[in-house]
Amino acid sequence: MSLAANRRPSLPLTMNGGGDPVTDAPAWGLLRGCDSGRWAGLCSRRQKAREEAMERLGQAVRDCLGDTKLSPNGPKEGAEPSELHQLLLLLLRLSESCPFPEIRERSSQLLQTVQERRVKVPQQLARGPSAFIPVEEILQEGAESSDRRIFIEAFVATGRVDNITMVMGLHPEYLSTFWKTQYHLLQMDGPLPFPERHYVAIMAAARHQCSYLVSLHITEFLQVGGNPVWLHGLQCAPQKLRNLNEINKILAHQPWLITKEHIKVLLKTGENSWSLAELIHALVLLTHYHSLASFVFGCSINPEIDQEGGHAFRPPSPHSCDSSPASEDSISGSNSGLEAMQEVEALMQRMKLLQECRLEEEASQEEMETRFEKEKSESLLVAPSDIIEHTLSPNIMRFVEDPEFGYKDFTRRGEQTPPTFRAQDYTWEDHGYSLINRLYPDVGQLLDEKFQVVYNLTYHTMAMHSGVDTSMLRRAIWNYIHCVFGIRYDDYDYGEVNQLLERSLKIYIKTVACYPEKTTKRMYTGFWRHFRHSEKVHVNLLLLEARMQAALLYALRAITRYMT
Repeated sequence: MSLAANRRPSLPLTMNGGGDPVTDAPAWGLLRGCDSGRWAGLCSRRQKAREEAMERLGQAVRDCLGDTKLSPNGPKEGAEPSELHQLLLLLLRLSESCPFPEIRERSSQLLQTVQERRVKVPQQLARGPSAFIPVEEILQEGAESSDRRIFIEAFVATGRVDNITMVMGLHPEYLSTFWKTQYHLLQMDGPLPFPERHYVAIMAAARHQCSYLVSLHITEFLQVGGNPVWLHGLQCAPQKLRNLNEINKILAHQPWLITKEHIKVLLKTGENSWSLAELIHALVLLTHYHSLASFVFGCSINPEIDQEGGHAFRPPSPHSCDSSPASEDSISGSNSGLEAMQEVEALMQRMKLLQECRLEEEASQEEMETRFEKEKSESLLVAPSDIIEHTLSPNIMRFVEDPEFGYKDFTRRGEQTPPTFRAQDYTWEDHGYSLINRLYPDVGQLLDEKFQVVYNLTYHTMAMHSGVDTSMLRRAIWNYIHCVFGIRYDDYDYGEVNQLLERSLKIYIKTVACYPEKTTKRMYTGFWRHFRHSEKVHVNLLLLEARMQAALLYALRAITRYMT
């Protein structure tokens, strides 16, 4: 279903809500714990400003090297990192991922200078942005290509090209819409104060044990002036934010349980009440970060270099930076390769037959409803056999209440179940879009653009084939995700899902959508064995957006019922 384009379109990332790209924006993510204002020039579009900032950075490193109190062995475990160690982490990140080649080169030189002074420098622990995708495939179509514009825009706006951006950059048209939406939610004027936005993101990511996102937003929370005491745990946060916990856990795991009573409790008059506009902002943030956690686990996004687990002040082991997932992902043996090719051909044939059947006959409404219920019931049997139970780390646990609450299949035999959500009764196009736009202007438009881009994204290729209409396959994936969350489209024949989605793909989709923290590499490599990695990333983008839209529909329907 390819998602890998032969040539990237040149698409600007406009992150200021207008027609022009942001120029020399503050470097929010540039340096943890240091005065990042000193280095903001590194993110300038002007080469002279970058050169001056790089010279200041080099001087700061030289000043630190002259400190006789400096420890040559790196920071002690549990100790606050010194300014030099923070500067070295910045240099390491710039040397690996900065889209400006002169900064990458100068950062590498400075690290070498420090090493020559017999001071240990940090080493990157993982090679590339993803543990599932060979770094060469990402870099070939990303930072090392002639078209680096999309990464430059991200660096100018946020001071970093994070690993999520690198992987999403395989699909620049989608990344552009994703960035505009996320930038608006976090940085533009809106109902919620900036620290609260990042705290809501932390709460959402913690529900799925996503330490990657929790760590990023702890840093952002502090950089926008958040109260450090809140980071001790939910019990230290204001009661108003703590009141979000119930709807946070339901949206993350069982969104069909949301009712107008949940909305009423949050909006009731009182000291800790939410306004409707604030609540809409919070709900969009919650669903955004629940779904983004799915993407992080689905693509196995590695920790950022300057995050815990992304670096060490010691030489890397032979199996860390030098290893690549390429060797494990390659289809070994001629028999396996032949089987994988046959799977692609069989899928192509099924798509052709389904298209012919559509033209010859159309199933009745009763038959299509029966097929949906059958698919919904069969989804109960789609469960991975190799999932590993994880224990919550203390850094995550402090932001989670009721950790035992998790995804429960929408319907189980012998249990009372909620009615199926008929998509035609409450649609995004006719209901959700207008409600969000009315209470949180422009966000409805941004979300709608993002949903449409990912749903229609295609390069008309599938594995080794070109000139392919992949709309049928994309729709099957989108509708299967919604089916897992109990949403049914009256005009869709769910018999197509069974024809087009192999069992291994269904297992992967359900795991990433419903309990992403249990995703394994075996699940990722087990489906579509002859497809490109960029095609599997496309599946993850569909997962992200379909999951977000499903949760939003349940939440917005509850708000509409509260208002009427």
